[in-house]
Amino acid sequence: MMKSIVSALALSTMLFAVQSGYAQELAAKDRIGLESAPKSLVVRLTNDSPNNADPNIADGYKRLFVDFIKKHPDWKLQMQFMSADIGTEQAKMLEQAKAGNAPDCAAVDSFVLSQFMINHVLADFSPYFSKDEVADLFPFIRNGITDKDGTVRAWWWDTDLRVLYRNKTVVPDAPQTWDDLKKAALASKDQGMEGVIFNAGRYEGSTFDWLANYWALGGKLVDDSGKPVFGEGDNKEKFLKALTYYKDLVDTGAAPKRVTTIGNYDDLNAAAAAGTTALFIGGNWQYAQLKATLDEDEFNKWTFSPIPGPTADKRSTGTGGWTIASFSKDKEKVEMCADLAREVYMGPANALQQQLPTRKSLFDKYPVFATDANKTFAAALANGQARPGAPIYPEISNQIQIMMGDVLSGTKSPEEALNAAFNATMEAYKRL
Repeated sequence: MMKSIVSALALSTMLFAVQSGYAQELAAKDRIGLESAPKSLVVRLTNDSPNNADPNIADGYKRLFVDFIKKHPDWKLQMQFMSADIGTEQAKMLEQAKAGNAPDCAAVDSFVLSQFMINHVLADFSPYFSKDEVADLFPFIRNGITDKDGTVRAWWWDTDLRVLYRNKTVVPDAPQTWDDLKKAALASKDQGMEGVIFNAGRYEGSTFDWLANYWALGGKLVDDSGKPVFGEGDNKEKFLKALTYYKDLVDTGAAPKRVTTIGNYDDLNAAAAAGTTALFIGGNWQYAQLKATLDEDEFNKWTFSPIPGPTADKRSTGTGGWTIASFSKDKEKVEMCADLAREVYMGPANALQQQLPTRKSLFDKYPVFATDANKTFAAALANGQARPGAPIYPEISNQIQIMMGDVLSGTKSPEEALNAAFNATMEAYKRL
């Protein structure tokens, strides 16, 4: 009897060792799949991959990739990973794509996706995603991945958005309009708070968070050709209205002057944790951060709602996220890249990292997204708007950051600052 038990344990140990060895053989640092696999796909990814700095997330991705390659045993993925300097990485990859030297499959920031489209370097993903799947995407996602001919050029798999956070014990009702937010912020000051805070320093987040107000008015930064238009005609009027709204918050004390020094979402969390504010504009990911930072009683005081608009029925919110796209001209490789987007990223990776899905139905499919908080985020995504992918956008953002500092500090009037920003942007546009 004892000999049988020992033999069974030995067999079990041997099988486990074989399975572990096989898994290790399928997952090397720069390769997923057997080294001897006859087909190869070069894949370049961000840290949304087995290269993630969090060991638990890295292991989770490793399992997803190994499960994926087991379904495609004739293939191996030759893995490349981007540095944290995403802007430089994306610019380099675009130049490689134009020269025909890009990876077969890669992560493309949604923010620059249209630049890749304009240069006609992306493969056609339309055959690999059904019309129902495309229709299930949030409108801004669907618009972002399709070119002028309606061809799907990438698969946008995760997104984020900005919302208004509030301490319910200080601000019990969600502000619906700009006026509502101003009144709530001033009322919070009467209770010892500093009013509403937000990014307004020299930081891309300052531009992106504020743009929700401009977009809610229907304003545009660039026209269809990518030319800046925010300082002209109706767009100028809308821009000034949204800028003056922020200025009024600071001038009346509804927002502290120190917002011009805030250029990091962590600073907003810190103020909430310190109890100095009851209102701030931040990203959806901060909800989980607040839960991890605050004790349970304090966290339960916090909630969020859509960013107020000029009127209750005019709302917008900035949205970002990542796509998977192919640069290959080999149909088999294009399909393999699309399969990777579908089987690893479209759902499983969202759940692994708790990053918001881009398809409405996935909020119901995965329990982690069925929470009241994530359902509210999903509803807000209906008003989402992505940054334009025009080459001039980085300079537009830079000039808006400078302008915001000048206006909120009182150095320049809104119109003077806007004229200066628009003129500087147009000069940069002429040099492109």
